[in-house]
Amino acid sequence: MAKTTSRFVCSLMLFAWTYCAAAAQEPSGLQAAAAIEDALVQTIAVAEKSVVALARVRKVQPGDSVRLEFRPDAFGRRVVVAAPPQPNDPAFVPNEYGTGVIVDRRGLILTALHVLGEDSDYFVTTSDRRVYRATVKAADPRSDLAVLALDGADAASVNLTAIRLGDAASLRKGQIVVTLGNPQAIARDGQASAGWGIVSNLDRKAPPIADDSDPSGKPTLHHFGTLIQTDAKLHQGASGGPLMNLKGQMVGLCVAQAAAAGYESSAGYAIPVDATFRRVLEVLMQGREVEYGFLGIQPANLQPQEIAAGLHGIRARIFAGTPAGRSGLRDNDIITAVNDKAIYDSDGLVLEVGRLPVEAVAHLHVSRSGTPRDVAVVLGKYPVRGHRVVTVRPSAWRGVRVDYASAFVDADQPTRSIAMTDDAVVVAEVDPNTPAALSGVKPGMLISHVDGRAIRTPKEFQAATAEKAGPVQLRLAAGEPSSAVLVVPGG
Repeated sequence: MAKTTSRFVCSLMLFAWTYCAAAAQEPSGLQAAAAIEDALVQTIAVAEKSVVALARVRKVQPGDSVRLEFRPDAFGRRVVVAAPPQPNDPAFVPNEYGTGVIVDRRGLILTALHVLGEDSDYFVTTSDRRVYRATVKAADPRSDLAVLALDGADAASVNLTAIRLGDAASLRKGQIVVTLGNPQAIARDGQASAGWGIVSNLDRKAPPIADDSDPSGKPTLHHFGTLIQTDAKLHQGASGGPLMNLKGQMVGLCVAQAAAAGYESSAGYAIPVDATFRRVLEVLMQGREVEYGFLGIQPANLQPQEIAAGLHGIRARIFAGTPAGRSGLRDNDIITAVNDKAIYDSDGLVLEVGRLPVEAVAHLHVSRSGTPRDVAVVLGKYPVRGHRVVTVRPSAWRGVRVDYASAFVDADQPTRSIAMTDDAVVVAEVDPNTPAALSGVKPGMLISHVDGRAIRTPKEFQAATAEKAGPVQLRLAAGEPSSAVLVVPGG
């Protein structure tokens, strides 16, 4: 990549030197275009080794009908083939497809989560036309990111080229960017299709699309204003491919989606490679769950007359038993900034808090009855909706795994459910036939004390139980049918 950049810079320096020495004429338009062309060609040639074509094949379910396919024989006659071509067959044309980016040479592939689906097999075709079976290692609906891993036998023999990550914070409108992908499955042989354009805008919002799983229509952080907009064309199948700068660094992960409901044309968007992206990617590559900070308020935008008077921020409604409630925030407080980032509307608050991990400290600038003050809040865990994939789970204690109570809040009925979460952890899972299960511990229970020691986070629960060898009493939070459960080592 350094060679690519140096060739581009050297071309421009040569032009400048020629101009200064001859003092006769500026570089011609053709020469300038040739320099840019050379930079694009070299950038694509190196980066395309890190881009793969993804094919999704739905698993055959009992009762599925046999699919027939008509294919020409050597003489052009149509013959019926009962079994469709397999992904390693050059004649295979997937109905569902996308793009991926190699992020680890041992066979870890990053893509957009919406490219994937349930009950499917996945196949990866690399730039050298090799086809590998892959499985989902981890997936996070709030970032719309997922990491696939080549199957064990394949991963043991590969040595792929991981893409270089850049910094989307340095992007500016008008900057030239390059895309690589698999639009309309045209690059299903692993030979990525290239495009280019400029950065049209920054911090754009994905259009909200409400459904039964999320009536708000804003399931991801990108619905609150993270996306890079580009005029580079991104058709179906380009999702999951890289958006690159001329240094050959990935500064965004492309997502092809409609600009607004009812529009047929695609708008070019990309998830920015920023601090949040890097944190999420690191966690997904480990196969773990991505956790996001939770404040515990319902924000409301200011009135037009308040904005006209020069005010900015959001007015807060505080829920009891949440980090916001414990921090001393009050109803009608106006939050004007989070970690020195100015807040202008509800979406801005959700985005800035959502970028922070669980247990991070959010420093809020607050105006209360016109008096400014600073409030520090230790965040809880946001209740992420959607299909998550986690292949590396926390270890269980005697068969039980706990989580932050706020992670199990019913977002449709927050007042009722959040009121139960003060100073407790929730039982997330109980493995069958374990001491916890045999002692009566059940998913959904709220645990407030371990042998009299107050706990309200998973870390505190783990610390309180780590050295316990004999029977342990788990006190349940108020409102539970019973007051305590005794968990003995043998059940």
